[in-house]
Amino acid sequence: MLQEHPIKPLRELRTVVLETARLVLRQPTLADVKAIARIVADKRVAMNLRRVPHPYTLDDAARFVSSVVAADGMTFLIEHKGAAIGLASLTWERQDAPELGYCFAVEHWGKGFGTEAARALIDFAFEEFAIDEVRSGARVVNPASRHVLEKCGFQWTGVELHRFLALGSSTPVDRFRLERTVWSSLRNWGTARRY
Repeated sequence: MLQEHPIKPLRELRTVVLETARLVLRQPTLADVKAIARIVADKRVAMNLRRVPHPYTLDDAARFVSSVVAADGMTFLIEHKGAAIGLASLTWERQDAPELGYCFAVEHWGKGFGTEAARALIDFAFEEFAIDEVRSGARVVNPASRHVLEKCGFQWTGVELHRFLALGSSTPVDRFRLERTVWSSLRNWGTARRY
């Protein structure tokens, strides 16, 4: 059922769990701090995320998990066979279009997990909220992330400069959007189960 207002009360959001063929996406807890720090502390991961410093510490991960509870968005820990392998989120910087983001531990790159997790969050966003599009971005030097977005039907809209904490500077970011009509035509990719 579509919501007239795109943001649900946080109490409802905390219970969302998405399950795909290989992945479980759930809200992170303080028990996940070490796993999150391990994933994000790798500079190859951190340099592709706008809002994380490098080095990334356990304290940074604990602050992140604590902020998830109060945030205007939906952040998920991604698990494969019971182990944390990445993070994904829908953030609501604009009321009418959430921003899709994701990252994975380096050892899980190139296995299709990004596409699988992104599709689960895209389905969730369009099925639950009265939105016309989902937005996302990827550093221009990150062709793998761009490929994930393109496989999900996103269309390139241009290049913007964004500040990245880990880099300590601004860098070009390819911007993308996925419109509801395009998503509707691609729905044959399968669905995620929701709890």
